[in-house]
Amino acid sequence: METSEAVMKIPALAGALRLFSAARTLLALIGLAVVLAAGLPASREILLPQFGAWSGAWEAEAANVTTAGPIQADAEHSHAGREQRAVAEFIAKRYRVAQDAIAGFVAAAYRAGTESKVDPLLILAVMAGESRYNPVAESNMGAKGLMQVIPKFHGEKLAEHGGETALLDPQVNIQVGAQILREYLRRFGETETALQMYAGAFDEPNSAYALKVLAERARLAQMLARLRRPA
Repeated sequence: METSEAVMKIPALAGALRLFSAARTLLALIGLAVVLAAGLPASREILLPQFGAWSGAWEAEAANVTTAGPIQADAEHSHAGREQRAVAEFIAKRYRVAQDAIAGFVAAAYRAGTESKVDPLLILAVMAGESRYNPVAESNMGAKGLMQVIPKFHGEKLAEHGGETALLDPQVNIQVGAQILREYLRRFGETETALQMYAGAFDEPNSAYALKVLAERARLAQMLARLRRPA
């Protein structure tokens, strides 16, 4: 489908079109959700390599998309606004968290995803696995906030935000967590190992953490696929 020159000269509309294109790549995740739910023995070997391709597709599209900040009322009729609202509503119900708070986390994840070239649904899935969307969560290892960042390992990233205490700011926590995730994705070239490294579980034999996060991501993608399905 060709887009007219006139449309592409309108930045907001052009960005929405590119974001829609990127979002279409997530439709492939429906099959993953079904297979994971069925617990087929071959699911990991067949499907995990696909996440690298989907992540690359998101990266290619996200490089040309400017994501807005927190979801605004006047964005209700935009594709990006509707998608983020749907994701926020789904997460709020699933984890029994106030939707207003989740809406801010979702917007921050989409913004960080665009900046770091990481799929925002993967960022949100990591958030679910790490803290269940609790912005003041703290582990006995010193990991803090939504994405459970350990400050002593990422001091250089926190310096520009004022140091360790900035991790209690959800926006900063999500931004730094996305940067860490992106570094692991670049280093290892595939999603499963990157997620295991993020969790500090590189030697875990069955990659349980990665599979849990990817299953959560698949649920979010399946929900969005239903949203886009014609009435």
